[in-house]
Amino acid sequence: MTIKNVITLTLNDLSIAVKNKTIYLILFIPFFVFLSLKMIDQVAADPKAVKIGLVRQQAYAPVILKTIESAGPLFKISKVADREEGERLLKDKAIDGLLLKSEKEPKSLVLVVLKKESVQALTIVESFIALQTLAEGKSVSWISEVTPIQLGGIQRQTLPTWTLMLVLLVSFIIMPAQIAEEKEKRLLLGLLQTPMREIEWLSAKLLSGMILILVSVLFLHLLGRFDFGNGFSYAAFLAAGSFCFASYGILLGFLCRNQASARTLGVIFYLPHLLPSALSDFSEKLTVVAPFLPSYQFFEPIRSILLEDGTLQDLSMQWVYLLVVGVAAFSGAYMLLKKRWLM
Repeated sequence: MTIKNVITLTLNDLSIAVKNKTIYLILFIPFFVFLSLKMIDQVAADPKAVKIGLVRQQAYAPVILKTIESAGPLFKISKVADREEGERLLKDKAIDGLLLKSEKEPKSLVLVVLKKESVQALTIVESFIALQTLAEGKSVSWISEVTPIQLGGIQRQTLPTWTLMLVLLVSFIIMPAQIAEEKEKRLLLGLLQTPMREIEWLSAKLLSGMILILVSVLFLHLLGRFDFGNGFSYAAFLAAGSFCFASYGILLGFLCRNQASARTLGVIFYLPHLLPSALSDFSEKLTVVAPFLPSYQFFEPIRSILLEDGTLQDLSMQWVYLLVVGVAAFSGAYMLLKKRWLM
């Protein structure tokens, strides 16, 4: 072994990485993660106002109301008709917390938040402790109870994120590479020379992708012993999501000539669909960007069904959206197959 041979082989491997586009991942992944972290809300010099909901018909303790109103820019108060309206605003992220009069302790409050472990819940509690210390000194806490809308431990809270990750992993990593492999090895051209029609081959690929997605999600539930929330609604969204993203993955596979480029393109699509949706709770900027992605239209309904007892009737627009995107991606793949794209 000589140093010259080692250097020659190393340069050859690097040139192959450039040729098959693997080098793009080395540049794209850190750059995209950097952009995602930049979009996550940073601690600002001037803290943003905490959006608090108060029920109009409830009689809050005068000292608490006076202290909140005198806090100035720390709180932004929104009046709601009842608890149901307040919880709806919480789910829509229009407010950060809802204050209700405690039935157990008349002078105390119940804080209703989306998630008990969230940054917003911690910020509200800390702000009230600081205000109470200034107004009354050390005494019984104004907030006697924190009630989350999304129930369950940390494992269940992260279940929608893991579900999305599995769906995207099969769709953007496995499916494109599989399609590109059949193109690269001329297997697809050989099959199309038989009486088999294009739509039959595409339908089989779509069905196999959907089955892989459904099996992986089912296995996750069985291992973690998680329930399915509203079973019918959950199954409907898993079916629509698997159809949408399996079609998407097939389309990406047809855009590539070989497996290496398919894996690269798959990762390039995988991260932008995963991170903005999964991190949307941590950033107002991502909350604005994420709804434009099909993954968010799948992730939010799944989270609503698993954590908030959502139903298909309440989420019908997202379900139709997934079907429309799936049909569009499937049609695009069919057109590329008819043209024998990169074969």
